[in-house]
Amino acid sequence: MTTNSQNLSSAMKNRSDIEKSLDRGFIWLTKIFAFGVAATLLWIGSQVAIGAWPAIQKFGAGFLANTTWNPVNDSYGVLPQIYGTLLSSFIGLLIAVPIGVGTAVILSEDFLPAKVKLVLVFAVELLAAIPSVVYGVWGIFVLVPILTNLGKWLNSYFGWVPFFSTSPTGPGMLPAGVILAIMTLPIITALSRDALISIPSSLRQASLGLGATRWETILQVLIPAAFSGIVSAVMLGLGRAMGETMAVTMLIGNSNNISLSLLAPANTISSLLANQFSEASGLQVAALMYAALVLFFLTLVVNIMAELIVLRVKRI
Repeated sequence: MTTNSQNLSSAMKNRSDIEKSLDRGFIWLTKIFAFGVAATLLWIGSQVAIGAWPAIQKFGAGFLANTTWNPVNDSYGVLPQIYGTLLSSFIGLLIAVPIGVGTAVILSEDFLPAKVKLVLVFAVELLAAIPSVVYGVWGIFVLVPILTNLGKWLNSYFGWVPFFSTSPTGPGMLPAGVILAIMTLPIITALSRDALISIPSSLRQASLGLGATRWETILQVLIPAAFSGIVSAVMLGLGRAMGETMAVTMLIGNSNNISLSLLAPANTISSLLANQFSEASGLQVAALMYAALVLFFLTLVVNIMAELIVLRVKRI
């Protein structure tokens, strides 16, 4: 052991000045890139805040609690959009997380032949490459008719439940949530699979050697060991869902109202920006920038929460 340490120390001493300079240069370059990313984030946030400042001065924190969006009277509030953003993202994750993690388990373990797994992995990654507008068009012509019929049945038999209290008219919260689930599914699946694959095989073998069954090993050993990676995948999917624009705009109905019914039209901050920014002027532009700042803050909070969860799991 001492001999190996001496050899390593001598090898480090024998390095040329050029190699040492290259190492120092590489370290400084990575630091510059890291600080550059942080500076870019601050620059984007500051520019959005500067554009939103007139609305911040006029509406203050009441902008977050107001439900009115009326460009004619210059009265603006973003509460329905915040509600729609969070609820549609929650619906998407509620559907995508169990399916995505389950698919990741199937693709990371020896449940399928290698050739079949290769095809399925490629298909999952291909879903992430489909443009959002294609998802939106597919949702309008395929998903909305299916969910409209389902919504009518739910409203007929379970209309007393607040979530199904309105009759579906086509686009609404439920189609938007489902399309977000489909769009976030490849992210959650691919990253969760990478987290499961990175677990040392000795951990699997030790669990099986102690008498655990295959599913006990998966549920009680592998998934807890890969939990931090799975949480990161879910939070990244949540960030994608909260910021999705085109597909949600085409399917959510763009109604600035708050309703508990999943069958009613709703709106999100991204949809609001996409629909109104091109025709906005005056204080409306500042209000839209204020809404963008709120979305920026929500996304930042989600990422901070993800990092805190991952750090806490790593300590355990």
